[in-house]
Amino acid sequence: MKTKKIGVIIPAAGQGKRMKADTSKQYIEVEGKPILAYTIEKFQQSSLVDEIVIVVGQNEVEYVEKYIKNRYNFTKIKSIIKGGKERQDSVFEGLKVLSQDIDIVLIHDGVRPLIRIESIDFIIEETIKYKACILGVNVKDTIKVIDEYKNVVNTPDRNQLYAIQTPQAFQKELILLAYKESMKDGFRGTDDSTLVERYTDTKVKIVEGSYMNIKITTPEDFIFFKEYMNCSAKNTTNAKIKGKFLL
Repeated sequence: MKTKKIGVIIPAAGQGKRMKADTSKQYIEVEGKPILAYTIEKFQQSSLVDEIVIVVGQNEVEYVEKYIKNRYNFTKIKSIIKGGKERQDSVFEGLKVLSQDIDIVLIHDGVRPLIRIESIDFIIEETIKYKACILGVNVKDTIKVIDEYKNVVNTPDRNQLYAIQTPQAFQKELILLAYKESMKDGFRGTDDSTLVERYTDTKVKIVEGSYMNIKITTPEDFIFFKEYMNCSAKNTTNAKIKGKFLL
């Protein structure tokens, strides 16, 4: 039984330049719903999550309030705030507005809409035990380390390599300490767990994720998500039609 209070920070202030779209990728609609709404929905549905903080672009607070929070009745959203210059700045702003009694913090990319509720709940339970956990999947492809001239230096054992995803989950005081220290140093990590690794003695545990939990970064990612949701919508419709005939 859960005894800890759980908060979620969803940074969604990115411009999505690699998508080559006029609209920021998190607001592109698929089946009539913005990508960000699909993402938030998973945390809204988790029985273990208590509150959500959304961090958005400088001029997007009112839009997200009206067209995402209110439209989809996301009751767990505590705050919608403006982000910083980079993702790390945005997450730090999110940490500042979480309720004082939050014990565990999950940090999740706004454009990972295919996260499973089961993965959310499992990483929460693991973080209660281990203090710092991240989702990851064993890499499928062979990875090469190269030099500045793109010559291969070595080939690491892929059984020891994981592609890291979100959510990443931490004891609140632990991640807050790591963020404060990184801001003092001006250090920029490629993910949240890097800061915990650098500024604390806590070991970060990997929790098995899903290959479906992609981050929508490129047009190809968007096409995959769109086709996946189109198929899901058709299957749902077919199931409803079949159910009517059975009745």
